[in-house]
Parts: sequence; structure tokens; C-alpha cells
Amino acid sequence: MTVRVVVADDQELVRSGFALILDVQEDIEVVAEAGDGAEALDAVRRLRPDVALLDVRMPRMDGIEACRAISAETDCRSVMLTTFDTDAYVYEALHAGASGFLLKDVRRDDLVHAVRVVAAGEALLAPSVARRLVEQYTAAAPPHRGPGRDEARLSVLTARERETLLLLARGLSNAEIAAELTVSDHTVKTHVGNVLAKLGLRDRIQAVICAYETGLVTAGAPPAGGGGTGGLSPGRASF
Repeated sequence: MTVRVVVADDQELVRSGFALILDVQEDIEVVAEAGDGAEALDAVRRLRPDVALLDVRMPRMDGIEACRAISAETDCRSVMLTTFDTDAYVYEALHAGASGFLLKDVRRDDLVHAVRVVAAGEALLAPSVARRLVEQYTAAAPPHRGPGRDEARLSVLTARERETLLLLARGLSNAEIAAELTVSDHTVKTHVGNVLAKLGLRDRIQAVICAYETGLVTAGAPPAGGGGTGGLSPGRASF
């Protein structure tokens, strides 16, 4: 299956460079380039790509605002690009529905890897980073739901799916969850898919946020197991 991508950056050389790197891959096609968030949103609406690479800072509409609209209106997954490695941007991007966050000096191979990972339904953040960000995000956010509604939200899950969500929130990879539950990797994938579908979540990062918001996991809770990165190097960790 070919992964269809929209690349948005207000710097033409940067945008063209990313597009060139991706378009030469046999399994990736860049279907449009955009110079700002509004153009990116229009391209996603028209072309329905699988992934949108969005620069955080762009004129007219910034990448985070474009990501928010893309997440609300389409199934396209967004990867945010920035030269600024600050928590604030990551918080905003996660809240807007982003599935990945990369610095613009990302290596060529890691850019390609990111697009493939996000297109496959994973999220591109190392578990340790995701836990830190989500804990700070949920600690700062006002409560969205009372305890009764929180419990009702999770009541659609089976006991094993609830356990899977707990392990996801603590940063375990599929392989580590399989070992913890003594089941196969395929079974874990099924459980993860069921959790996302039943709770109406786009990816694993949203599952982690849900686990914190509903009180299934509390800020500061120790990770279960090694909190691994799925066998990937820290710079290429999927979550």
C-alpha cells in the first residue's frame, strides 16, 4: 500500500527537500506541497492523504491549528515539524491530535520511518517522553469529567482491554505487553485495536491521555516493566 503525504512548510527549500526525500520511496507518494496551514488543510480536504507533515510555525494558519482541523475533519494523521524542541509545542500538538513530533534536523531515514510508523497507526514519541508530557499536560488541565462519567467511559472495555490500556499508559511496547499478559503479539494488537475503537481514539498517545484523564493511571505512577521503545533506537522510537 502506498502512503500518501502532504508536506507543509513556509520555507520552500525545506518543504521541497522533505518532499524529495519521501517521494523517492517506493511506498510513499507526496500528493501535495503547501506553504501555510490553510493550504495544507485545503489539500488534505481535497486529496485525503494518509499523513500530513506540518511545520509548527506558518503564516495565515499555523501547523497546530491546521492539525486540529485535520484531526477533527479527516482520518489523516499529522506529524509536526519544528526547529524548537520545547515542551509547549509538544503539549499543544498532542492536544490538537498530532501523532508525531519531529525536529527539522531529523535524519533522512528517521523522517521516512516516521511517516511509515504514523501511517501504520502508531505514534512517534518515546514512551519516557510521552509519559512526562502527558503527566504534565493532565496535571495542568482542569478536570473534564466527574468520577462517574470517567468510569462509564471505561466500562465499554473488557477486563483484558482495560489491563492493556493500563500497560499502554505506562509506556510498554506491544512485545512487552505480550510478555506481561502472557499472550501473543497478535493478541495484543487486537486488544490495542479494540481499545482505540471502543474509546474513539486515533492512536496510542490519545489512549495514554485517556488513561490519565479517567484516573486509570495517575501522574507520577511508576512505569510497569522497562517502558521500552519497541526495539527501536531512542531517535526512532514509536509509541
